[in-house]
Amino acid sequence: MYVRGAKKHEEAWLLDRIEDLGLADPAFRSRDYAVAVDEDSGGIAGFGRLRVHTEGSEVCEITTVGVLSDHRGRGVGAHVLERLVERARDRGFETVYSLTDTGEYLEQFGFEPIPEDELPEKLARRLDEEREREADTGPYRIAVESFSMPPRLRSRFKRAGDDVAEENEETPEDFGIDPDSATYKYDTGR
Repeated sequence: MYVRGAKKHEEAWLLDRIEDLGLADPAFRSRDYAVAVDEDSGGIAGFGRLRVHTEGSEVCEITTVGVLSDHRGRGVGAHVLERLVERARDRGFETVYSLTDTGEYLEQFGFEPIPEDELPEKLARRLDEEREREADTGPYRIAVESFSMPPRLRSRFKRAGDDVAEENEETPEDFGIDPDSATYKYDTGR
């Protein structure tokens, strides 16, 4: 499993998954997304967006993080989140915000709830919009240097494909070979 930037041809897939998961993205741009890719299948396991608000002073916000049901509990969302915070740092941001109804999830990485009056104006307006959709939405922020990946999530992600690989591993018996005697189990007599 690895995380990379989304590609232009993945736009339709992203839009479909955003809709399937009941998420909202009012200003969709595929280039803002990072995707977690399952190396075994080549399929996308999860995604997230770093949205940069450019009117006035620039502010960045993590939005629309989603993990497909088959990949939940494997640290996929955590690694997408980590990549988004790295992108913010690489772009020169010191602080990243998020408006979410799952703040306790973000807190394990160092995000902190903040008073609404400490939000930049653009995000205060967005918070009102988000609360129309999900009443429990609250504001969170993190200093990019403070982001910390819990070790249990790092190890889950590293092992994310292991159970799939073991399931599909071929054995000599799959080919009719008895590994103890190195003969064919199904001798045709020829």
